[in-house]
Amino acid sequence: MKVLGIESSCDETGIALYDTERGLLAHALHSQVAMHAEYGGVVPELASRDHIRRALPLTRKVLAEAGCTLKDIDGIAYTQGPGLAGALLVGASIASGLGVALNLPVVGVHHLEGHLLSPLLADPRPEFPFVALLVSGGHTQLMRVAGVGDYEMMGETLDDAAGEAFDKTAQLLGLGYPGGPAVAKLAASGDAHKYKLPRPMLNSGDLDFSFSGLKTAVLNLKNRAGPDACADIAAGFQLAAVDVLAGKSLAALKQTGMNRLVVAGGVGANQLLRDRLNAEASRRGFQVFYPPLALCTDNGAMIAFAGAMRFAHAAPADGRFGIRPRWDLSELRAPA
Repeated sequence: MKVLGIESSCDETGIALYDTERGLLAHALHSQVAMHAEYGGVVPELASRDHIRRALPLTRKVLAEAGCTLKDIDGIAYTQGPGLAGALLVGASIASGLGVALNLPVVGVHHLEGHLLSPLLADPRPEFPFVALLVSGGHTQLMRVAGVGDYEMMGETLDDAAGEAFDKTAQLLGLGYPGGPAVAKLAASGDAHKYKLPRPMLNSGDLDFSFSGLKTAVLNLKNRAGPDACADIAAGFQLAAVDVLAGKSLAALKQTGMNRLVVAGGVGANQLLRDRLNAEASRRGFQVFYPPLALCTDNGAMIAFAGAMRFAHAAPADGRFGIRPRWDLSELRAPA
């Protein structure tokens, strides 16, 4: 079954074609980072308009690279939520329109489910069940994943997400947008141990996160130490964030007794985090899995894959138009 995936939840337009027999056939992504950079963050109206401009040309590109036409598609998956309402409307409109025109089934996919399942596109791929660390600009969560649609929340951020903390720290240090890559680049030239920054909730006894206090500590340190300390502050911040993410992940593995950890979301591309988790996996004897680097950020491949899993396990949605800008992952149900 060939599934066309459409991702348009925020500031990246992603299109992909996934074949349940042959794997990912082709995918294309347009990032709006350059457009939003001068504003220091995503402007929803601009994001929506850019999705309109990019989606169909990217679809034609993906089909051409896969050697397919619209007639070869067997189903369509799109990001139904959560996300920016206007941006979601673009993907939902295109998916529903194509579904009606081509008489194809259409299924709405939860954006976070796409991220959770994206490591299954890697080689090797994890087997169920596993613990998942989902770290992005909007979410920091630990979940127990027993199967498609069978997710149990174990812990989440009480305030800023990890990616949001990277973005805000980048702003405080006078760096560009998005913050994650900018902070990591500057941190490479700094001394991570020069300044001691807090590890919020690292020893809280639960699996929840908090990063707003770390961001405030960066602000206070920057004001005290001055601009010449920015590289050391960036390195210290990154190490503190990684310490918390890794520590909580190890605690989740111990609590569940599982030996597989999946890391997904944009912050999952951070090399220090990967190095730390890889070292811990080698030392403690568990396995850790990541999506390919190109699929860490929002992308159409994860939506096409998640849609294919939904098609394979249950009757899909009937293609009726709909978006869910606010959609708790706990509301998802495992396919029948």
